[in-house]
Amino acid sequence: MIERIQIRGLGVIVDATIPFSTGLTVITGETGAGKTMVLSGFALLAGGKADVGMVRSGSDQAWVDGEWSVAPESVAVQRASDAGAEVEIEDGRVRLLLARTVASEGRSRAFAGGRAVPAGVLQDVSAALVAVHGQSEQIRLRHADTQRNLLDRFAGVPCLEALSNYRAAFASWRSTVERVQHLIDQRESMEREAVLLRIGIAEIDALAPLPGEDVELDRLAARLSHAGTLLLDVLAAHDALVGEDGDASNRNIASILGKAMAALERAVEVDPELTSALERLAQMSSLASDAAVELATYATDVEADPARQAWVEQRRHDLGSLRRRYGATIDEVLAWQAAAMASVAEVDLGDDRMQQLAALEAAQRQEVVDRAHELSRLRSGAAIALAEQVTSELHALAMPDASLVVRVTSREDISDLSSHGADDVELLLRPHMGADFRPLTKGASGGELSRIMLALEVVLAGADPVPTFIFDEVDAGIGGRAAVEVGRRLARLARTAQVIVVTHLPQVAAFADQHVVVSKGADGVVTSSSVVVASGRDRVSELVRMLSGLDESEAGAAHAEELLAVAELERASGRS
Repeated sequence: MIERIQIRGLGVIVDATIPFSTGLTVITGETGAGKTMVLSGFALLAGGKADVGMVRSGSDQAWVDGEWSVAPESVAVQRASDAGAEVEIEDGRVRLLLARTVASEGRSRAFAGGRAVPAGVLQDVSAALVAVHGQSEQIRLRHADTQRNLLDRFAGVPCLEALSNYRAAFASWRSTVERVQHLIDQRESMEREAVLLRIGIAEIDALAPLPGEDVELDRLAARLSHAGTLLLDVLAAHDALVGEDGDASNRNIASILGKAMAALERAVEVDPELTSALERLAQMSSLASDAAVELATYATDVEADPARQAWVEQRRHDLGSLRRRYGATIDEVLAWQAAAMASVAEVDLGDDRMQQLAALEAAQRQEVVDRAHELSRLRSGAAIALAEQVTSELHALAMPDASLVVRVTSREDISDLSSHGADDVELLLRPHMGADFRPLTKGASGGELSRIMLALEVVLAGADPVPTFIFDEVDAGIGGRAAVEVGRRLARLARTAQVIVVTHLPQVAAFADQHVVVSKGADGVVTSSSVVVASGRDRVSELVRMLSGLDESEAGAAHAEELLAVAELERASGRS
């Protein structure tokens, strides 16, 4: 439960501390006394939007802090601890401090357990501590999403787990659908490209080039085109090495080396030191002989061959056409062909991939449909129970002939499914006998919406409990007997939770376990001295003011005491 809230520099409030107790606490006061700022303070502690307009004129900043007494195992404690908040346990309870500042220049800061945290952390922590209901919540009650969420909350853990499982299946299915569509789009372009690739592959296959063939053909073409001069030069070189001896000026290398070796062989017999020179001459002779053999062999292949030359030139021309389209060299052409064949193979394998994805999509679609049906079944069952219980609460809230229906309409077309399932949930109200059931968006007045919201919270308190409920003008648009019943239901809700209500109605205020009165000082501001926990005659006086606007009214005092007696009987029945 929340034990206190301190507000400084917020609207008309200079510095005020408001205490809270268990049970039902009502906050009353004249119009403009600052009751709305109390709700604004709670909204800031809940991580709500910080508006610089909230900062009191002349103040550097607005400051709000609240102190909660929370069980150590509370989700709120866990979330605060995860955010780095300091958590201390006293007498088996955690004293959890939340704070928020709004600077006059617009900057906002949030704190949990004395540590600065993002405002989102306050949202997470406060969600497990308090449920705030004001006119904005009543407006949201008209929205289809809010009505569906209320039904899911009432249906409890089985429905929420089914919704979580459905959303996971739905997300997986949508992802697969997108993959299939992407593959279809990609496949169309790839198939168009594959047509061109297959043409290129066929052209290359038709010529069947070999790696490096263009280089070898260039060499062979040069050889064939110069066959005549090549043969003369090769034969001249051959003759110089081993040709027939002629005159002394035309002797060949082989004979010269032979004579030199013969002379050295005689000299070596005299001086062995010349052996190494003789060996080198022998090597030269062997090399000359090998070169002569190679030249002789080459000469036999150099013969002019016009037919072969024509074939080589045609082959070079054909390969040149491939090189112009697919690569600078034949090796690059072959590399292009390999890549093209891989791309075509991928397109060909696309059929298998498409079949696999189609099978997966069909299985996931069926799972989504099955989970949607299960979610619809749970919602439909819960809708009947929710309608019955809320209708019963409305009867107790001075709407004896009212009836609420929770209509669940399930869509069958898979294309109509969304992340929340196949269901449209709509709350319909029949305010009295003889009237038609009409959607809340069309047929409910502000007072009826107030009571429906209260009835829903009373019903949901058992299904989705939070420690503290805060209501702002839950009694808007109602009065008389209906106001008494609203007070009675708030008192009953306060038996199992802390309830804080800002109200203008004495019929509601009379049921409070604690009555806090907020008033402006003589200077028009609110300070701690302006916040009083009223009891005894002071409380009667405040109820008289709320009843008649007169501070000294005997009739008003009698009416106030009668209301307090009715409330005391209600509390007594709750204790018995």
